[in-house]
Amino acid sequence: MIKILLVDDVPILRAGLKAVISSDSELNVVGEASNGKEALEMSTRLKPDVVLMDMRMPDFDGSYGTRQIKTCLPGIKVLVLTTFDDQETVDRAVAAGADGYILKEMDNEKIVSSIKAVAGGINVFCDNIFKSIKKNMVQSAPKDFGLTEREIDFIRLICDGADNKEISAKLFLAEGTVRNGISRLLEKLSLKDRTQLAVFAIKNNIV
Repeated sequence: MIKILLVDDVPILRAGLKAVISSDSELNVVGEASNGKEALEMSTRLKPDVVLMDMRMPDFDGSYGTRQIKTCLPGIKVLVLTTFDDQETVDRAVAAGADGYILKEMDNEKIVSSIKAVAGGINVFCDNIFKSIKKNMVQSAPKDFGLTEREIDFIRLICDGADNKEISAKLFLAEGTVRNGISRLLEKLSLKDRTQLAVFAIKNNIV
């Protein structure tokens, strides 16, 4: 059972999301919060697997809540669910450490599948967000970051949403080799996680 914490300042939206999520037998809503500060407090107490985080909330917004949760409780996944796909909001979410970013306009089934994917360690970004990033990036030849062909393969598959097991199967490598290779890659590029790696790759025209 995947435990979910809902974070949104609009009660009726939380109620609607809870109804959608609770319809799936694999998901369980364990709590609700109305801002980023409450999200941290409830995450500390309830230990959810995934926090479904709105971005724009009064007093303590989604970027605050995401950053605090990922700093204090790094094992908890944070999936941003918002109506905003502007570049500034996306960048703030990614910088805060969000494990995924989807929009409220998505079908209920896609929201549910995104929650499950993030809980399983796969970073999820909806098409609108990739388009937002691509629209604002500089179109130029890829910069030389000293990447090997194997590292570029890792990056490409991560951007496709593959987890370590799927990458190892596609590249015919041991899962431990993939895990260590991605860790070295993140260290080489001074990035914190796979989400930042995916955004970095798109902004620098690597994929």
